[in-house]
Amino acid sequence: MSTTASHDDVFTEHRALLFTVAYEMLGSAADAEDVVQDSWLRWSQVDRDEVHDPRAYLVRVVTRQALNRLRTLRRRREEYVGPWLPEPVATTPDVAEDVELADSVSFAMLVVLETLSPLERAVFVLREVFGFEYAEIAAATERTPDAVRQLASRARRHVEERRPRTADVTAGDHDAVSERFFTAVTTGDVQGLMDVLAPDVVLITDGGGFKKAALRPIHGADKVFRFLTALLGDPDLALEAEILDVNGATGALGLVAGELDVALSLRTEGGRITELYVVRNPEKLARIRTSTRLTRELPAPPVR
Repeated sequence: MSTTASHDDVFTEHRALLFTVAYEMLGSAADAEDVVQDSWLRWSQVDRDEVHDPRAYLVRVVTRQALNRLRTLRRRREEYVGPWLPEPVATTPDVAEDVELADSVSFAMLVVLETLSPLERAVFVLREVFGFEYAEIAAATERTPDAVRQLASRARRHVEERRPRTADVTAGDHDAVSERFFTAVTTGDVQGLMDVLAPDVVLITDGGGFKKAALRPIHGADKVFRFLTALLGDPDLALEAEILDVNGATGALGLVAGELDVALSLRTEGGRITELYVVRNPEKLARIRTSTRLTRELPAPPVR
């Protein structure tokens, strides 16, 4: 096997893992893909004889690339029109089966991660999601292991203070609530829509300045209901729902006259919706129809 082919095989084996690391650090599939491509270029030029652990080396490269990009993105997001939400990705069913992975890529978690500093976010993702040792994270972030421990502790406290505290919700329970919501929306069932919203539900919409969206989060069932009915009552927004897994849980795409207009992700508890995320920014919907493989692990070796 040629050196080039060997490089290709090793990188391909790790690609889904590398994309997942980058996506969790950036909240943007497009930027994560760019980071992975840049990392491939660096990998293709490295002397393989000097790399003893390809997984650790590649994650280190991706982490440093993602950190650089995240710092740039943070400045752009400060000027973003309205609330910023992650770029939704259509995920494969196996993501929902990995409860910890599904939670880490959920909209609720990615919104919380956005409040961390770039370095805290990198350390949290590598430690809490992917289980890297402190020494490995130190090498990836160019910090000492002691500094990484402090960053990890601070990031963990920050996330725990802000992440939603909910009872366990099974995939079946979430699917049932989602079906009720999407049915109410597409059939115009006003009472059904009201019944599925929790009293303290929060609606966050991201239009990016391109599409109609609320400029601040909307709190409370009455206000969320009024916003949704006003939006759905618009004759130009006769939505059809296309159900699919979004960021590790059942979500939907909303189509107007057959054209993609919106991606929706829900958080549910006690048989009702507690958080509703609506992405209408067309720049964030460009790749939503392409299923994305997210993973925390390398594929198992073939059985011989």
